[in-house]
Amino acid sequence: MSLEDTRREYRYGKLDRNSLLDSPFEQFDAWMTQAMEAGIQDPTAMTVSTVSAAGRPWTRIVLLKGFDETGFYFYTSMASRKGRDIAANAHVCLHFPWLAMDRQVIVGGTASALSTARTEAYFATRPRESQLAAWVATQSTPVSSREYLDSQFREVEQRFADKEIPKPDGWGGYQIVPASWEFWQGGEFRLHDRFSYEQAEDDWTITRLAP
Repeated sequence: MSLEDTRREYRYGKLDRNSLLDSPFEQFDAWMTQAMEAGIQDPTAMTVSTVSAAGRPWTRIVLLKGFDETGFYFYTSMASRKGRDIAANAHVCLHFPWLAMDRQVIVGGTASALSTARTEAYFATRPRESQLAAWVATQSTPVSSREYLDSQFREVEQRFADKEIPKPDGWGGYQIVPASWEFWQGGEFRLHDRFSYEQAEDDWTITRLAP
């Protein structure tokens, strides 16, 4: 299969050192705001890459549920593949692909589990159907069919009919504390603008990278 006709140029914009904020958190906040204002579909969607105890990498997309100057937050089944990987190797990589703006952000850091109180507080804000779904099977485990999932959902729905739905024991959240960042702006003729932020004591060192 030839993919020659999928080539294109990147002309959305440019990125230079003077336009970058000194804090990568503030720079990310600015780009996230712009992505949301531009109406990009799922601007909070991020790729989370983990590495298992056997050294095997795996990648999936999850939704970012919050970020501040201490890190990024997302929620999931802690018994899932990503949860098992993080338990064995806390180093993770996040990737935000804002392709409609010819931008991407990469964040490398370490993951740690959020407190039960925090995850319970967030779980209470989820739509009821999403709360019910968290009780259906264990994420990443084999299931016999879609019909099985549907029947499990109906069973859970009946179990919690007219009741408050508690957080399942194996459901939790993670904080990712960044150690390195890369901000990428697509450039014409493949001369992309790339800048890294690397932590240096209490400050960040900003470096332009070759495309």
